[in-house]
Amino acid sequence: MNAAVRAVVRMGLYVGAKVYFIREGYQGMVDGGENIKEATWESVSSMLQVGGTVIGSARCKEFRTHEGRLKAALNLVKLGITNLCVIGGDGSLTGANLFREEWSGLLTELVEQGSIEPQSVQTYSALHIVGMVGSIDNDFCGTDMTIGTDSALHRIIEVVDAIMTTAQSHQRTFVLEVMGRHCGYLALVSALACGADWVLIPEMPPEDGWEEKMCEKLSATRSRGTRLNIIIVAEGAIDRHGKAITSSYVKDLVVKCLGFDTRVTILGHVQRGGTPSAFDRILASRMGVEAVLALLETTANTPACVVSLCGNQSVRLPLMECVQMTQEVQKAMDEKRFEEAVKLRGRSFENNLKTYKLLAHRKPESELPHSNFNVAVLNVGAPAAGMNAAVRSAVRVGITEGHKMFAVSDGFEGFYKGQIKEIKWADVGGWTGQGGSLLGTKRTLPAKHVGKIAEQMRLHNINALLVIGGFEALESLLQLYEARATYEEFCIPMCMLPATISNNVPGTDLSIGADTALNAIVETCDRIKQSASGTKRRVFIIETMGGYCGYLATVAGLAAGADAAYIYEEPFDIRDLQANVEHLTEKMKTSIQRGLVLRNENCNENYTTDFIYQLYTEEGKGVFDCRKNVLGHMQQGGAPSPFDRNFGTKISAKAMQWVTKKLRETFRQGRVFANTEDTCCLLGMRRRALIFQPVLQLKEDTDFIHRIPKEQWWLKLRPLMKILAKYKTSYDVSDSGQLEHVVHNRPKDTDASVAM
Repeated sequence: MNAAVRAVVRMGLYVGAKVYFIREGYQGMVDGGENIKEATWESVSSMLQVGGTVIGSARCKEFRTHEGRLKAALNLVKLGITNLCVIGGDGSLTGANLFREEWSGLLTELVEQGSIEPQSVQTYSALHIVGMVGSIDNDFCGTDMTIGTDSALHRIIEVVDAIMTTAQSHQRTFVLEVMGRHCGYLALVSALACGADWVLIPEMPPEDGWEEKMCEKLSATRSRGTRLNIIIVAEGAIDRHGKAITSSYVKDLVVKCLGFDTRVTILGHVQRGGTPSAFDRILASRMGVEAVLALLETTANTPACVVSLCGNQSVRLPLMECVQMTQEVQKAMDEKRFEEAVKLRGRSFENNLKTYKLLAHRKPESELPHSNFNVAVLNVGAPAAGMNAAVRSAVRVGITEGHKMFAVSDGFEGFYKGQIKEIKWADVGGWTGQGGSLLGTKRTLPAKHVGKIAEQMRLHNINALLVIGGFEALESLLQLYEARATYEEFCIPMCMLPATISNNVPGTDLSIGADTALNAIVETCDRIKQSASGTKRRVFIIETMGGYCGYLATVAGLAAGADAAYIYEEPFDIRDLQANVEHLTEKMKTSIQRGLVLRNENCNENYTTDFIYQLYTEEGKGVFDCRKNVLGHMQQGGAPSPFDRNFGTKISAKAMQWVTKKLRETFRQGRVFANTEDTCCLLGMRRRALIFQPVLQLKEDTDFIHRIPKEQWWLKLRPLMKILAKYKTSYDVSDSGQLEHVVHNRPKDTDASVAM
């Protein structure tokens, strides 16, 4: 929420508005006085890394009454406030909309009471409202992610990872209760992200007799040699008859039926606290800016709207349509129309549920289709967190589709050396939370060894290939596509999933691993900034990875509140450096204690990190001192973030389903023969959709010398970073969201909600 507050204040000041804080939510609006204070630029500095909300929040009974709203209206009119930006859940937003509808009536009443002058009714005739959804449950329809959800998932996954190590040691079963009274999002996604054995959520109560089924499943996984079980329960979980299923009930059940050593952990308010994740800070900053733009554009006739993200794109949706749809979900659940409740929750939720079912519950051999196809999976390029989740997902979906799955160790190097072996369902258990690449990965490209690779493919009768990796993976597929002319072995369906911390692969907005790297950078920047608190003024110069791609430097800059981020894609010269130093010096004298400057490792061969450090040190003499940090390989390591685990899991499942479809289409006269360009694809996320794009078509979009796409969406986030750092810059509003309507389940193909 703080990132959103900061963005609204700074964007508001940037467009020349007067901005006020209303402290303690609606209570502060009703009480007025000191609770409504003008905000300045400085009043929101160094709050990005703070959890909760610094302006306070409170439930307010009084605002629900007409008298309460009358008081609130008077307090706003006194200060001439007619635009409200509300950050909260559906209750807060519904309240805001009611207030807006009553506004002119309230003003008339105030005139009759003599509290305000008659001309005020004309001056302040309309109240404009824009909402941002802040709720850890992600229970608001129309938005892919609400502010706070990703951070809550971080807390849950940290706990699950810690519990898994102790459960592993003691051979225990753990029942975890997570928040979500009416919405199972947190439970479902954390179950997906840690590979839980069983999950119980309010939208989809288990069939009668689930108790036996669950116990059978738990004992089956134990008998295959697994040492632990994880069961995740949403606090609002119910059975088909509306009876609550509590975590203690589940525990007693496991103890009674199986005699396993079982413990319950209730996470409670831990999930609301802690430092916001990088994803949440960026989401909130983008939404805050969007909210100010939306307020500027509203007229008396436009409906109140909420700003939100759909896939990777800002959208505006009518507030009441979203609220009504959110209420419809609850109604469907109350009336036991569970299938419908899941559909109404939106594509993202439905996809999570499907994928979870696909990966968690192993069908008996007899029920599986037998396709007689062999599919190989390998990692290429540098390791990225989330690769293992993608491999696990591919293996399990492949087995479910009836294929024989093969794992190739050490990328194409292992391929031509014959390091290929069959990989089974249980071999990938517990892989989701592991960082790096368990299969092993190398940067070796296949071109030099195509003959040997073709021989290995013939030997193992490989009918399809799934390559998970970064820029090298793209180059590899292009080389294998070329090799189709000489070797028929490569005339098979091939698919690539982008996995690289640099996020420099064309054809996709996001790559597996980039979110984890961003969190590592942002966390370190927070610590580095904190190291200077209480000392004299200090500026930190921090070098990030990314090759020639400035994604990490830019987006981490936005999330950590950097003053500048130097990247290759936006050339800069000595005059720009001078302007930055002067700007920072000015700010240091007046308002801030600590400055942060990010530099991408390859942004300029002469303006090195040392050069920039020395320049700032010299020019800042007497005002601030400097320190420099090269973050290095810590950006590549660590356990994958919830986003990367999920993104990897879901796009990998989708890719395997594509592979199956292509295998069936290209199977003729007893063999697979695929030589068209649409059988060699990259699966990427573009704005709102997950799409398969032939790698041949991506060739034109790529700068192969610098290993980056020719066009990159995140460059339009740069003005945002500059505005939030107090630069006078122009902001392009052409990409801001347009008012749309809430759509009940969009058509199948355009589905970026999978990413969330």
